[in-house]
Amino acid sequence: MYAPERQQEILRLAREAGRVEVVLLAERFQVTAETVRRDLTALDRAGLLRRVHGGAVPAGRLGFEPDLTARESTAADEKDRIAAAALAELPAGGSVILDAGSTVARLAAGIPVETALTVVTHALPVAARLADHTGIDLHLVGGRVRHRTRAAVDAWALRAYAEIHADVLFLATNGFTAEGGLSTPDLAEAAVKRAAIAAARRVVLLADSAKAGQERFARFGAFADVDLLITDTGLAPAHKAAIEAAGTEVALV
Repeated sequence: MYAPERQQEILRLAREAGRVEVVLLAERFQVTAETVRRDLTALDRAGLLRRVHGGAVPAGRLGFEPDLTARESTAADEKDRIAAAALAELPAGGSVILDAGSTVARLAAGIPVETALTVVTHALPVAARLADHTGIDLHLVGGRVRHRTRAAVDAWALRAYAEIHADVLFLATNGFTAEGGLSTPDLAEAAVKRAAIAAARRVVLLADSAKAGQERFARFGAFADVDLLITDTGLAPAHKAAIEAAGTEVALV
């Protein structure tokens, strides 16, 4: 395969998967990693890809943030399975923080009616799902609400999380890698997620496998901060092994 043909295929793969990785491309095309890096550099210079640690993403991908409707309809079956598995991590009679995210919102919707919990959230969709749940003592964190995610951010939210100690945080992310950690497109949301991590004794990350290998603009945590990742069976073995090597338990559902 000539270089232009290989580069065209790399571009197609990046657009389909959201990211390509040097090691996997080298194996796929039976070329050296250095050859792949030259291909990625050529595509980057052409404005078609953007180089990131270990690979590349489509141009503009780092700044892309889907709205709530798009998130709800993406990987719906996988998110349903992840949310169902996460129910087993709810502390009996304890306290939890529910982050802003479509999979976390599914978890909120699935909490059984007989459950007794203290729930803290800065996500309006999560609060709306739990407002009529008689067994839940619901605390809504305030702040400036981002229209794209309906999540409260900035100083009020940060102060609220600095004042609590919850048993479990159910955390969401837009992208994750073993090396680069957890990331999201918005700095304000990243700051709130970081504060929520600090406010919980145990952190459970709910993320479908399509987010693996994705790196967004604002980094808010590392896998050293995460006790358990619940994801779907589409997670590549290499990603799973690297995350487990960082000390995080991985559950595939």
